Amino acid sequence: MIAKPLRDDRPQAAGGPAARPATANGLRILILEDSPAHVELVERVLHEGGLEFAAVHADDRELFKRQLEQNPPDLILSDYALPGFDGHAALSLAKEIVPHVPFIFVTGTMGEEVAIETLKNGATDYVLKTRLSRLVPAVQRALREARERSERRRTDEKLQHTNEQLRALSSYLQYIREEERTRIAREVHDELGQNLTGLRLDLALLTAHLPSKYRRNLRRKVALLTKHVDATIQTVRRIATELRPQILDDLGLVAAIEWQAHEFQSRTGIQCSVGSSVSETIWDHDLTTAFFRIFQETLTNIIRHANATKVDVLLTEEAGRLVLEVRDNGRGIMEAEVANNRSIGLIGMQERAALVGGEVSFLGAVGRGTTVTVKIPLPPNRDVQQAKP
Repeated sequence: MIAKPLRDDRPQAAGGPAARPATANGLRILILEDSPAHVELVERVLHEGGLEFAAVHADDRELFKRQLEQNPPDLILSDYALPGFDGHAALSLAKEIVPHVPFIFVTGTMGEEVAIETLKNGATDYVLKTRLSRLVPAVQRALREARERSERRRTDEKLQHTNEQLRALSSYLQYIREEERTRIAREVHDELGQNLTGLRLDLALLTAHLPSKYRRNLRRKVALLTKHVDATIQTVRRIATELRPQILDDLGLVAAIEWQAHEFQSRTGIQCSVGSSVSETIWDHDLTTAFFRIFQETLTNIIRHANATKVDVLLTEEAGRLVLEVRDNGRGIMEAEVANNRSIGLIGMQERAALVGGEVSFLGAVGRGTTVTVKIPLPPNRDVQQAKP
């Protein structure tokens, strides 16, 4: 059975007509109207249209505002012309306090230009009092659209929350990975490197203390062993450096980028020049790590895909951000490649920058090369240390 609007026969409180309490599951409607007869008419039309609701009536700004703040409605029906309080002001107030609640004008007269203006300002719909047969369909449509918007907001909020969790997890994994790289690099360099160095010294001592009759026969073997040990020491140093370049922590980002560019040029034969207008400093650990790893990935992509013969690198500071620009003269990256969700390397670069509040952009032209630009904000109260001499 359809319930009628609930009524309250108690005396009206000062400041406006008495509110009719909302039902547990019914629709709560706030009616802004200065004519009690029109309020009754609107309620009767809604009731005859099969709506289950509880109505609250306000006829001035203060009561309207109080109801919005204390008892947010599911729907607002408002006259357009009120003494001392017009529809524009009511709509603005509603959008400020309850921005997601549908707002329908139910008015005696409203020109086409005014109607269009109200819709642009956020009104859901308008119904003329001379055509109240449109009221119930308009209310049903407004409520349906409001539910759909609410569902979309909840979905968006869940998606945003999930993305934030994934980003936090990604940040944590990046941190753990970098810490593990640093730990392994130190152990490889210190423990294994020292042991190999000690082994080389022992070989030299062994050669010096061999009896003369054995020295000639074993000299070549000891020399070969020493050569192998030297090669292993170099391999250990290379592995430790690739895991976490000590120069990044000791001398800072600029020195590390210059060293990596030199290594890149020596290994590939591609000319790589580095320019910088920032001072030699050790920035925040996360910031320098992000820049350096993105730079490494950029050089890797150049080797794999660019077919370039020259790379120019520029590191600058502008508007509170550290900016790295890497430009090559290769084939030029295409927009489809940038947008491809299978471009794991590019996605990884963007994600690594996003974790520290930055961004990476890719700009390419066919036959004219690619420019990779990394911009990461510097911490407002950053702890900058001068590089070790």
